[in-house]
Amino acid sequence: MSGNAALYFVDRHVRDGNGDRPAFREAAGQKRAMTYGELADATNHVAGALGRAGIPREARAAMLVLDQLEFPQIFWGCMKAGVVPVPLNTLLTTQVYDVILNDSRASCLFVSEELWPVVQPAAEASPHLSHIVVIGTAPEGRQSFADFVSGATPMPAVAASEDDVAFWLYSSGSTGQPKGVRHVHGSLKATADAYGARVLQIEPDDVVFSAAKLFFAYGLGNAMTFPMSVGAETVLFNGRPTPDTMAEIIAAEKPTIFCGVPTLYAAMVAQLESRGVPDVKLRRCISAGEALPEEIGRGWRRLWGVDILDGVGSTEMLHIFLSNAPGDVAYGTSGRPVPGYEVRLVDEDGKDVGAGGLGELLVRGASAADGYWNKRDKSRATFEGEWTRTGDKYELAADGRYVYCGRTDDMFKVSGIWVSPFEVEQALVSHPAVLEAAVVAARDQDGLEKPKAYIVLKQAKADGLADELREFVKDKVGKWKYPRWIDFVEDLPKTATGKIQRFKLREEP
Repeated sequence: MSGNAALYFVDRHVRDGNGDRPAFREAAGQKRAMTYGELADATNHVAGALGRAGIPREARAAMLVLDQLEFPQIFWGCMKAGVVPVPLNTLLTTQVYDVILNDSRASCLFVSEELWPVVQPAAEASPHLSHIVVIGTAPEGRQSFADFVSGATPMPAVAASEDDVAFWLYSSGSTGQPKGVRHVHGSLKATADAYGARVLQIEPDDVVFSAAKLFFAYGLGNAMTFPMSVGAETVLFNGRPTPDTMAEIIAAEKPTIFCGVPTLYAAMVAQLESRGVPDVKLRRCISAGEALPEEIGRGWRRLWGVDILDGVGSTEMLHIFLSNAPGDVAYGTSGRPVPGYEVRLVDEDGKDVGAGGLGELLVRGASAADGYWNKRDKSRATFEGEWTRTGDKYELAADGRYVYCGRTDDMFKVSGIWVSPFEVEQALVSHPAVLEAAVVAARDQDGLEKPKAYIVLKQAKADGLADELREFVKDKVGKWKYPRWIDFVEDLPKTATGKIQRFKLREEP
C-alpha cells in the first residue's frame, strides 16, 4: 500500500467492508452526519476538484475551516491529490492571516462563510492565491464549496512515501508569531499507534468529543487521527467551547471519550460542582496544552468518577508523547513517556540530568516534524538530529514520572534558587477562591526578580484575600516563592488552544 495517509485513515475502512460505519456527526442541532464510505467518496471528489482547478501537487491549500463535516473532506481530499492542507487557527486577526498566507504562499484557500469577513482583506491582497472557496453561502464573485466539487471526476489517492510532507500546522504562537510546522504522511499513523492505541486505548465503538479544535495538533489527533485509526465516530462542534456548551453537548451526544484543556476543565469543575454532572458514562478523559493543576484533576474525578489523563505534546511532535495512563495517574505530574517515544532532560550545557534535577525536556519519536517552513535557524535550534527540543523545563522524580516546571523562558531565580511559575500557580489554584492563576517574574525596587501573580477568582474578591493567598503559598511550596505582587484580573491572555501567554504579562509595566 502507498504511504499516503488518506488510504489508511479513510479508504481502508471501505476496503475492509466498514464503509457504513459512522465517521463524523455534527453537534448542537446541526443534524449532519457522514459514514466512512461517504467520506471516502467526498474526499475523492475534493481531490478531483483540486486537479480540475489546476492546483498542482505539493501546492499549499490553506484551511480556515470550523469543526464541521467539510473539514475532514478537505483535509483528506487534499492529501489524496498530493496537495498540502494547512489548517489555520480560526481565531486570529486579519493581520496574522496576511502573514501566514504570504509565508505559506498558499495557492488555494478554503474558508467557512462565518470566517470570510476577517480573512477577506488578507485573501484578496494575497499574490499567491489562485482559488478562494467558501464553505456555505459564498459572497458575490466567490465560489462555494458545493460548486467547487460539483461535477468533479473522483480522483483516487496519489502514491506517496511515508516521508513525503503531508500537511502543515502553524504553531499556536504562545511566544510570538506562528511558525509553519511541516509533517509527513507517516507521522499520523505513528501517533495513532503510540498514544492512540497504547494510552488512550481507543476502540471502534468509542464516540469521541474534543473541545480542542481540529486546527490544533492536539485536536487533530483527538478528533480525526485516533478515531479514524480504528473506525470510531467523532462529534464535531463548530462553536466556542464554553463550560455550558460542553456540558450540554456531552449530555446530548453521550461521548465515551472527552478531550479538553486545563482552562476548560477548571471552569467546568467550578460550574458542575454547583449544577451537577450530566448522566453520561465517560470512559476516558484526556488533557494537554498546558500542565493540569492537581486540584482540577481531583475535582473532575470526584464529579465524574473518571480520571483525566494529563499529558504533554507539541505541534512539532504532533501529539502527546509524555502522559499519565489508565491505572497509572499521578496528578501534578505529566506521567511517563508514551510507548514509542524516548525523552531526556539536559542542562544548559547539554549534559543529561538525573532524578531530582531540573532540565530542558528533549524527545525522540517517529512523529517528529520535518522542520519549520522558511526558518532554517529555528529548525536547526529545535530539531537536533533525532531529538526535538521542547522548550519545557521538567524535573524527573525518583519514581520515573516527569514534573512540569514551566517554559524555559518562564523560569527565574529568587535568592539564587530556580522558581517554577507553574509550581506557584498550582499552589494558588488549590485555594478555594481561585479559578486561574499565572505567575511571571517582576523586578522589585532593588532590581531583583520576584514572583508576580495574576489571578482570576471564582467570585468577587474578599477583603484581605491577597495577604491570605501569600501566606497560603508560603505554607504550600516555600517561604521565598510567594507572589510579592498580586493583580486580580477578569481573564488571562491565552492562545486559541488555551495556553497562557505569559510573555504578554511580562510585557506589562
